[in-house]
Amino acid sequence: MVAGRVTGENGGMTVRIDIGGLPAGRLRFAASPLAELTAMLHVLAEPGHHPQLAGWAGDVWAGLPPELAERLREAEFLWRSSRADFLVPARPRPTLAEELDDVDRIDDETYVTAALITTCGSNRVHFGAPSPLADATARERALDLAQARGALQEAFAERLLADPSAVRARVRRTLEECAEAFFDAAWTRIAGRLASDIRLKNDLLKRRGIGAALASISGAVVLDGTCIVVDKLQDNATAARDGVTFLPSVFGRPHLVAVHAPGWRPVLQYPIAAPEPVSLETVTLRLEALAHPVRLRLLRTLARGPHTTGELAHAWGLSAPEVSRHLAVLRRAGLLTGRREGRYVRYTVNLPDLTALGSDLVGAVLR
Repeated sequence: MVAGRVTGENGGMTVRIDIGGLPAGRLRFAASPLAELTAMLHVLAEPGHHPQLAGWAGDVWAGLPPELAERLREAEFLWRSSRADFLVPARPRPTLAEELDDVDRIDDETYVTAALITTCGSNRVHFGAPSPLADATARERALDLAQARGALQEAFAERLLADPSAVRARVRRTLEECAEAFFDAAWTRIAGRLASDIRLKNDLLKRRGIGAALASISGAVVLDGTCIVVDKLQDNATAARDGVTFLPSVFGRPHLVAVHAPGWRPVLQYPIAAPEPVSLETVTLRLEALAHPVRLRLLRTLARGPHTTGELAHAWGLSAPEVSRHLAVLRRAGLLTGRREGRYVRYTVNLPDLTALGSDLVGAVLR
């Protein structure tokens, strides 16, 4: 399979997916835990692409066990500039574990080819017959391409071609540990937004047709006759004989990811609409919360890492009840998150909401 290059929306080249004769029921909007985890991994690898998530990415990196962080770096080309095809499921499942089980069912040749596409180049690298797993010449070509990309890519390609089963197990274990480290908590927060977007798109598809549904995805996706046309930095075409899957993403913004190849079910992962504008009342609440010097001092401490009420009280020479009152104000304003760990609650700054306060203020005033 060939994964669409991860890019911002721009003109000049397109991916065309022919849906001629395809029943509307074969166009599916669904949520994929694995695809969203892959979008999160891309954010961690390329935080500069996602300034609105810089705080989240920094917090995740700071909290990762060193061994897991190292494994993410050694395989980041599976999701850094392109997505390995098996990480963007055409048939999403309700849980990450089920989707990883589906990946395990892919044969070694298909898995290795998909991994090498992202390992061996930032542009599309095709490995046709004979397979690098079976042919010495194809193997050497793959290793040469990987070496040109860097030492990490070369080492990964060597391990993958020598022992696909071991690499596959290592990648799965890495993804499972990511679920425990950060994905499960993030998925719980965003699942409702994804479900709402899916309902909206399916309603548009039913009432107004595929053109309206595509228009609601992005201005870079249009219906041209019997073809879905996606504005991308490549020229490719495929036929959707079995349908097309559309995956909404919160963490994927601003990228529009196309996974496509003849004979396979095309997948399009798209960023969902931004959250509703913050109300003037919310902005006012946050400004009032920040107006107190004690709360500002508490926020400055929390910005350096999670703390309990007792730790904050000790750090600033305050009583625990006084700190609790100030934390309650900050939580009501949506600037803090509390997470229970045993007998204690550790508080963390909601950096994206704090960072957005400047733009939220301007937007609320100008609306």
